This record gives sequence, structure tokens and C-alpha cells, in this order.
Amino acid sequence: MQKSEYLKNPVQHVDITQFDASPLIHAYRGMAFQARNLARAADIWQQMVEDKECTIILTLAGSLVSAGLKKIIVDLLKNRLVDVIVSTGANIVDQDFFEALGFKHWQGSPFVDDQNMRELGIDRIYDTYIDEDQLRICDDTIAQIADQLEPRAWSSREFIHAMGQYLIEKDLGEDSIVRTAAELNIPIFVPAFSDCSAGFGLVYHQEKNPDQHVSIDSVRDFRELTQIKIAAAETGLVMLAGGVPKNFTQDVVVAADILGKEVSMHKYAIQLTVADERDGALSGSTLKEACSWGKVDTVHEQMVFSELTLTLPLLASYVYHQHAWENRSFKSWNTLFQKKLARV
Repeated sequence: MQKSEYLKNPVQHVDITQFDASPLIHAYRGMAFQARNLARAADIWQQMVEDKECTIILTLAGSLVSAGLKKIIVDLLKNRLVDVIVSTGANIVDQDFFEALGFKHWQGSPFVDDQNMRELGIDRIYDTYIDEDQLRICDDTIAQIADQLEPRAWSSREFIHAMGQYLIEKDLGEDSIVRTAAELNIPIFVPAFSDCSAGFGLVYHQEKNPDQHVSIDSVRDFRELTQIKIAAAETGLVMLAGGVPKNFTQDVVVAADILGKEVSMHKYAIQLTVADERDGALSGSTLKEACSWGKVDTVHEQMVFSELTLTLPLLASYVYHQHAWENRSFKSWNTLFQKKLARV
């Protein structure tokens, strides 16, 4: 098969504004197992939205954008259902920014000859494909953005905002997470920023500029997200899978305490995951376990053990169609740091 034969059916992004999952969520309340857990998670997210003092933090791990969930996340941002994002680099750079540049993810199959994929320059994420040549353009674009920035240590939030500004200036990616967040002053943090196309782009940028270059300060990321927690006071977590974004976000409560600031644990928390808690791995650690570390309160928390492409569309559709977001204002947490810079 030729490359074009593999890359012919693009992944389509789910639109939660076009269907109302409320009747299904209501029905789930009378059931058991993960159906009832999902209904309770929907109620907790709804409580976050109705609590006007609450800042809602969305964490992203796994291959979500490539799977067709990008528009959901964009709609969550536009409709004030999320105030901060903490993500893996893959979702923000390799997938969202990649699509903003005009490229696509393609439907495929896990049952293919991966040696042949490699020869054709096709990267596989389970049953989706990416054109490696186009991904290299994404890497190079990151290097180009870095070349235009002041040579210093940047937080990932600052750099991703610059990526959004690039898209705005080039009139690209109107439907992207990165551009939407930049337009609405919503911060995006990627604590492990080099673990994606951004890493390749920044390696190239630093190789060309060995003495004066951009670098990413992960400690600054941690401090900035902690500053948001301190300023926000009340926070709620919507965690999709686990990994670094999950722990990074939970840890800000402890970081605030170390800084001598008294803050409450995350008041609300839901997590959608298929990870198992029994091996002690982070992604499967429950929210009740996080309470023992002083990170998450257990009054309004719910684990949902189910695969994200099945559960997130239902959950997000439910909170969208309750319309409580219409009485909620944008938090615009990026302005917290812009004001600090202005005073210096």
C-alpha cells in the first residue's frame, strides 16, 4: 500500500453542542457500577460550575486530541466550563498545534505492518495515523517561534501563549485549543514540555543558538500554577487519565503550604481513567488516596473507571446543556502574570 492509501479517512471531532446527554446521565443515576459513577461525576462538575468562586482545572493525558476530542475541549474553554489546562505535550503540541497548522490525524488500524509504517513515514497511535513529514514541520515551527522570543527561561504557559499568538498572527487554527486559550487568556501548562514535538523544536533552536536561547523552566510552571491556586482559593479538578498533569495539579496544595500560604485542598475532583490502583501507580491512585497527602478533599470526589472517548462526550455534553456556565465569568488567569510583569 502507498502512503495515500493509509491517510484517507480523517478523524472527526465530536461536537457536544449537537446532542444532549442529559437524559442518559439522568438514567445512569438509577443504575450501578460505572454508569452511576459517571452520573455522580457529572453532578460534581455541575457543582463546580455553579460555584462561582471555584476555578476549574482540566488535566489532559493520553492521546485525546488525535482521538477526536479536540472540539469538546475547545467548547469547554469557550463556554467557561474550564479555567486552566494542565496537559501532556502530545495533546497540546503534537496533536492540537499540529492540527492548527492545517494537518490531520487519520483513522487507521492497530493491525498493520509497523515496519511498513516506518518505511512510509507514518506514525501510529493505536488505530490512528500521523504523517511524520508533517510532524517534522510542527517541530520546525516550534523552533521558529523560539527563535523570535527573548532568550531566557520561559514557563511552558508563557511559551504556549506565544504559540497561540503565532496562530492568531498567521490566521491559523481558529478551532484549536492553543489559539482559543490565547484569545481568552486561559493558561495552559505542560510540565513535561520537552516530551513532545516542542522538545525536538527546542533542541534544534538551542543547537542553532548555543549562547542565547529559550529554555523551559518547569519549576516556574509549578510556581505559577501554585500562584493560581493561592489567588483562586477554591478549586475543582476534572482529570482525564493521569500521569504528570494529574500529580502536578494536585501538588500545588502542598506547594502553597511550603510557601507559607494557607489554602484549602482541591474542593471538587473527578477523574476518568482505566488505570488500576492496585499496583501503586500514580494514574490509578484514587482521589481518596490523594486526600491522605492533603491534596484533594473527599466530600465531592468521584473516580470513573472507563475509557475517555466513551465517557468524556457524555459528561461534557451534560454540563454544557445544563447552561449554568451562562452565569459564570471568564477567570482569565493569564492576566495574573501579566499584571505582575507590568508592576516590575
